[in-house]
Amino acid sequence: MSEQLQIRISGPAHLPVLIYCPGLHGDWTLIGGFKRALRERCRLCEITYPRKLDWSLDDYAASIETALQRHGITTGWLLGESFGSQVVWALARRAEIQVVGIIFAGGFARYPARWVVRAAARMAGGIPLRWITTALFGYAKVARYRFRKSPETVASIQEFIDRRTELDRRAAQHRLRLIAENDPSPTARTSRVPVFALSGGIDPIVPWMLTRPWLKRNCSALRDYRIIWGADHNVLGTAPEQAATQVLRWIGLL
Repeated sequence: MSEQLQIRISGPAHLPVLIYCPGLHGDWTLIGGFKRALRERCRLCEITYPRKLDWSLDDYAASIETALQRHGITTGWLLGESFGSQVVWALARRAEIQVVGIIFAGGFARYPARWVVRAAARMAGGIPLRWITTALFGYAKVARYRFRKSPETVASIQEFIDRRTELDRRAAQHRLRLIAENDPSPTARTSRVPVFALSGGIDPIVPWMLTRPWLKRNCSALRDYRIIWGADHNVLGTAPEQAATQVLRWIGLL
């Protein structure tokens, strides 16, 4: 429980800053290919959350703000992946850093079926860690083949597996509860910061056919919503080149 939020920064200091808030897994281990595809054309700040079981979304946001300010970063673009979108809404609402723009990757405002998230949280609490470990080793075998053209992603797969501890499972369960309890709709409706969204075409976890219509109706700041048809929920990892190109275009670097 003594873990601290981690941040690592790459790319020239004079370029626009892109702040990556990860999904439910809570770390930077799944965006190696996306990072490579950016080719240091922006300054990327990658976040790994501590595995806290009592943090609110404001706690996540405050810790990120402190880490960024410690590195002299007071302005930037926010990139929220899945659960990370909830952290991004909190950062935007607090306005402790100057947010130039918001980008979601498999993200959302209020989750469209919160009972599903509550059920997932209950199920996560009852799954033995050994079952999860067995499933992850199976995932690793498939992923090493699937991402064979992205050596950065392949190299991070073992780190991804090593981080899946009992505490990590409980932290993910807590994050599911935060999703179920959170409703950033007021922030989405009143946002003056431009919002962009990216989804994989095959995404049963956060279905774009539900999130995109909601954002179009309720978020006047939404500027663009793109779907990459060959990608899944982890759109940054499964379509890194296309995702990086789109993100850089939104930032204005292409």
